[in-house]
Amino acid sequence: MSLLSDELSSIVGARHVLERATELLVYESDALPGYHKKPRLAVFPGTRDEAIAVVRALHAARAPFVPRGAGTGLSGGALADDVVLLGLQRMRKIISVDPSARTATVEPGVVNVNLTKAAAPFGLHYAPDPSSQSACTIGGNVSENSGGPHCLKYGVTLNHVIAATVVLPGGDVVKLERPTADHTGYDLLGAYVGSEGCFGVTLDVTVRLTPNPEGVFTMLADFTSVDDAARATSAIVAAGILPAALELMDHGTIECVESSIYAAGYPRDAAAVLLIEVDGALAGLDEDVREVQRLCRDCGAREIRTASDATERARLWQGRKKSFGAMGRMAPHLAVQDAVVPRTRLAPILARIAEIGGKYRITVCNVFHAGDGNLHPNVPYDGNDPDETARVHAAMREIMEMCIAEGGAITGEHGVGLDKIGYMESLFPGDSLDAMCRLRDAFDPERRANPGKVVPSHRCREWLAAPGAHS
Repeated sequence: MSLLSDELSSIVGARHVLERATELLVYESDALPGYHKKPRLAVFPGTRDEAIAVVRALHAARAPFVPRGAGTGLSGGALADDVVLLGLQRMRKIISVDPSARTATVEPGVVNVNLTKAAAPFGLHYAPDPSSQSACTIGGNVSENSGGPHCLKYGVTLNHVIAATVVLPGGDVVKLERPTADHTGYDLLGAYVGSEGCFGVTLDVTVRLTPNPEGVFTMLADFTSVDDAARATSAIVAAGILPAALELMDHGTIECVESSIYAAGYPRDAAAVLLIEVDGALAGLDEDVREVQRLCRDCGAREIRTASDATERARLWQGRKKSFGAMGRMAPHLAVQDAVVPRTRLAPILARIAEIGGKYRITVCNVFHAGDGNLHPNVPYDGNDPDETARVHAAMREIMEMCIAEGGAITGEHGVGLDKIGYMESLFPGDSLDAMCRLRDAFDPERRANPGKVVPSHRCREWLAAPGAHS
């Protein structure tokens, strides 16, 4: 064992420090299987004090590190390339739930859905709901500013975080809080949420809980063309209706889901379906449902089915939320993108994505947050086939460049990480990237936290550990 691993073992216990290649294998990738990076070692603190001591030991050794939650990310952002991986999944205490204030304070390793389970007896829930919510952690959600299907109405993680206690890479512990009406100073919490592990390590998070709605209606509308489904999306929002969720799945995605254990009863012959959920006070909710149904029919919907009970609603949502996993039936690897485009441009952009797929002879399965234009073109492929891999990467680059040209952004919730870092200079001018580097310097002047992520390293002249820094 190295001197550093000995030091870390004295803090967390030897069984919570991994060095052997076989032990580290599971941490070489995240939920995006196209990237593999081997950590130098992995350390797993179990308490707040242990996490602080670990970060301070890494600072003393000038050792770069990568914070990691459940590893469900889709951008390669939590991969450690020959540096220390700092896993936080053992820190999973729900410290408090305050039903009067409608808040909860949790450690970073708390699984997203477990927070809602803890709040349920009080008629509350945690609104951000990534598709991986049964596995992903609150700390990871904070790092990525995660969204989910219901972010259309309820907002992303940033809109629900009130405060966070953070240990900076230099070892200082600070509390970052949401500005109030009488707040003086900078919104450092706003800078920290979505910083992808480049600014520090989360020790605890205080979040806002949301009252459960009086009524919920979940509808499935099926269409004979993707264009009609896209037009219905714009029509619903233009009518002034704000659904809790408005999701689109195309034929390829429907086939994957219905051929899997997650089959939800989607019509296999549909070109696309919209999964639409409206919720809120019962007064007026029926009127919104009828208007949504009318707009879908006007745009060519063949059938609109409304879930009759909670069981059917859960089944419809399971098909959507497990759709990425269902694509594993098609091929051993999956390329996933996360561009955001103007909602009014959905129809022509989806048509262009189909053209690009045909050009490169690949299968593109679209499943995404249609209500806010957050696209997820997915391509199942065999990463062991060099020719197919090259075609997939070329297609994805063309899709992303097209989305940027249409006035879009390169990520809505998955983060930049490794996967999208090559597009940053296409989206941001040099002075903006330089400003990002200077902001990072305020939190981590040595740039040891998650090195090589988010901003191209040549923009920041990424600090590299001196030989022997890990010893």
